[in-house]
Amino acid sequence: MPATQPTFGPTAPLLVHADGDADVRTVDTSATTTDTTTATTSTATLTVDATPAEPAPHPRAHRHALLRLGLLAAVLAAAAASLLLWDPTAVLAAATGPWRMPIALAAYAFGTVAFLPRPALNAGMGLLFGSLWGVPLAVAGSALGAIVAFTLGRSLGRDALRPLVRGKVLIEIDRRLSEQGFRSVLLVRLFPGAPFQAGNFACAFSGVRFWPYLAATVLGVVPTTAAYVIAGASASSPGSPAFLISASVIAAMCVFSAVSLWRARSRRTT
Repeated sequence: MPATQPTFGPTAPLLVHADGDADVRTVDTSATTTDTTTATTSTATLTVDATPAEPAPHPRAHRHALLRLGLLAAVLAAAAASLLLWDPTAVLAAATGPWRMPIALAAYAFGTVAFLPRPALNAGMGLLFGSLWGVPLAVAGSALGAIVAFTLGRSLGRDALRPLVRGKVLIEIDRRLSEQGFRSVLLVRLFPGAPFQAGNFACAFSGVRFWPYLAATVLGVVPTTAAYVIAGASASSPGSPAFLISASVIAAMCVFSAVSLWRARSRRTT
C-alpha cells in the first residue's frame, strides 16, 4: 500500500497519510478567477471593437451625386427662365377643341415645376373651365406637377443632399416624413402657408414613399384648390355668393397661415 493516497473534495485536495493524519491544502483560485474575468472582459472588448463601421461613400459616387444635383438645379432654372419666353395663361386661352384639357394639364404641371404660384394657376383654371371642370383639372394638374417634381428630386438630388441633413429640426422633419409619410404630407398640403414646390422637393429628398406621397397630395390640395378655382370662376360677378364664400375662405386661410407662422417664430425665439 502506498504511503499517501490523494483524495479530492469539492474545494480543496485532502491528503490522507498512512498514520491517519490528514492535511488540507488550500488552493488559491483568486488568480485563476481574475485571469478568467480579465480574459472575458478582453473578449467582450474585442467583440465591441470589432463591429464594422459604416463605410464612407466612394469619391466617384459622391461626384456623380453632385453632378446629378447640378443637373437638377439646371433643369429647374431652365424651366423658370422659360416663362420669360411664353405665357402659360396665353397657351391655355388659345387651346381649343379636344386638346384643350390635356394642354391645360400639361401647362399647369409645368407651371408648378417652374415655381409659378398655384393660386394664380387655380384662378386661371376657374376662369377658363369654370368651377365644375376647373376644380378636378386643377387637382389633377397639381398631382401631375407633384409627380414630376418628386421624380426629379428623388432621382437627381436625393443622394447628394441626404448626407447634408443636420440639426434637430431637419432630422425631425426627415424622420416624420419617412415614418409617417401619408399623415405628414397631408398636413403639409392642408397648411395654406406651405409652398407647394418646397413640399414636393422636401418629400423627394426624404425617405417618404411615392404612393403615400401622391395620395396625401391629391387629398390635401382639394380645399385650397377649390377655393381659388371658384374665386376665379366667379370673378366676373364679385357680389355672387360663390365669390364671397370663396374669398372668405381664402382670407381665413391667409390669416391662419400668418398666425401659425407668427406663433412658430415666437416659440423659436423664446
